[in-house]
Amino acid sequence: MAVNSEGPQSSVRRRRVDGRKTQTDSADTCEHGAESRTGTKTGQRPDSLQTGTYWLTRIVLLRSVAFIYLVAFSVAFNQNKQLIGEHGLMPCKSYLNSVKRFVGGKIGMAALAYTPSVLWFLDWDDIDANLDGIALVGMALSTFVLVTGMANMVIMATLWVLYHSLVNVGQLWYSFGWESQLLETAFLAIFLCPVWTLSQVPRSCPPSLICIWTFRWLIVRIMLGAGLIKIRGDKCWRDLTCMDYHYETQPVPNPMSYYMHRSPWWFHRFETLSNHFIELIVPFFTFLGRRMCLFNGAIQILFQVVLIVSGNLSFLNWLTIVPSLACFDDASLGVLFRSGGGAKNAVLKIQSEDAAGRTPRPTKGMMMRRVVNISLAVLIGYLSVPVVMNLLSSRQVMNTSFDPLRIVNTYGAFGSITKERTEVIFQGTLSPDPKDPEAVWEEYQFLCKPGDVYRRPCLISPYHYRLDWLMWFAAFQTYEQSEWVIHIAGRLLSNDSVVLSLLDHNPFQGRDPPRWVRGEHFRYKFSQPGSTSAAEGKWWLRKRIGAYFPAVNLEGLRGYFQSRNWPHPHIPQNRN
Repeated sequence: MAVNSEGPQSSVRRRRVDGRKTQTDSADTCEHGAESRTGTKTGQRPDSLQTGTYWLTRIVLLRSVAFIYLVAFSVAFNQNKQLIGEHGLMPCKSYLNSVKRFVGGKIGMAALAYTPSVLWFLDWDDIDANLDGIALVGMALSTFVLVTGMANMVIMATLWVLYHSLVNVGQLWYSFGWESQLLETAFLAIFLCPVWTLSQVPRSCPPSLICIWTFRWLIVRIMLGAGLIKIRGDKCWRDLTCMDYHYETQPVPNPMSYYMHRSPWWFHRFETLSNHFIELIVPFFTFLGRRMCLFNGAIQILFQVVLIVSGNLSFLNWLTIVPSLACFDDASLGVLFRSGGGAKNAVLKIQSEDAAGRTPRPTKGMMMRRVVNISLAVLIGYLSVPVVMNLLSSRQVMNTSFDPLRIVNTYGAFGSITKERTEVIFQGTLSPDPKDPEAVWEEYQFLCKPGDVYRRPCLISPYHYRLDWLMWFAAFQTYEQSEWVIHIAGRLLSNDSVVLSLLDHNPFQGRDPPRWVRGEHFRYKFSQPGSTSAAEGKWWLRKRIGAYFPAVNLEGLRGYFQSRNWPHPHIPQNRN
């Protein structure tokens, strides 16, 4: 009889080996299943990102918001002292004092509700230092977020409070629609972040789909508001002729505006039709599935890039790009991130774990965060009601806030188009008699707005010269409607360094201050490329309309300044 040489122990070993083989086969099967779930078997590369997640979207959104913040706080740091500082054209301390008197003479909840600002709690004896401090802290925090791509709710909320504090005391200088748009965009960005953690891809705090949709809802409202105000506003938007004028008459043209103004008539009609399509039709693509949402995001970004190239609209167009980025998910934004980089690898790992069913169990903090996100949706929905009603109204208003914190606002731009460009030119003379025909009047030049016809239009976006922009409005109003123009004239009469720092050229630099200053009103037109004027170096042609305000001197302005509680400029002692 043959004897089994392996014996009973060998049989046991075989079974153990077979058992290990079975376990290995089972593991292989699990891996293949995971591969199938992650898309490898369907032709998707193992290192490709899946659709439907927004980890990288969050990084791009936060960096974009931080970039806009950095620009806005830089503008504040460089211009606030001259505009709303201790010796500014509209001191914010005087404004805060007037609010304080209005609410009963106390700094309490009534004052804070009327004008939300941290400046209430700071020392007003050195308001300039406070304004600089707010701007510098804002610049530092926004630079950190921009460079690292990391943020938490504390940082983003701090930035929001700081900029809110400036906007609410900025008066006329901060009256532009993009200030509210930045505050709304930045408010939504607070909820993209974990509370304390600083990480580009915080595993325990996935990007909220609710928050992503609040950004999408924002870009829909921005575009619809802009489109509807045009259709309901100037007739030229309906007869497709507005672009015949826009490039020449916009607040602060850039060099490309000069050439785009001379485009053929049919191209201007195409531009206007495209504008209507992008602002009134494309936003609805947001709700038609992923591909159409991506298309909307791409079109809106391209549209804003064209506007950036063709004009100096501050950081408005750069800011409008931000909510459009929420139309893109990780799969569509992966190209912006380095392969093998930390953020991209972290997202790939998370997607792989989720596909394999290894998603971390929700913690108490994650459950609380869901409650916060739902509360955000309810808040945005509630505050959107008057905004939607405004969009549907035939009496639509633009760039209006319906709540004191500017969380949800209505937007719009260029509801009417000016058909001709006029400019206010400040001129000064040393002549004792302003009516003397021999008096030599010398011109002041602003940093960016048209003045000298030989000076090329500036390229400044996304930066913003607030005074230059307001001078555009002043030009089609009267000086009685823009009294700050006379305030500037008084400062120029004393060679005031604070106001002069907002200008590009002072013809009386290093000389006696002018005895008289006047405002002249001119009509400006672009020169024709290839014409004799252009060959002479003229970018502009201008024709005098008349006096904007009469010649004034310091003594004559004394009563005017006193009646408005403006500090009277110093009268040089060597004057008779």
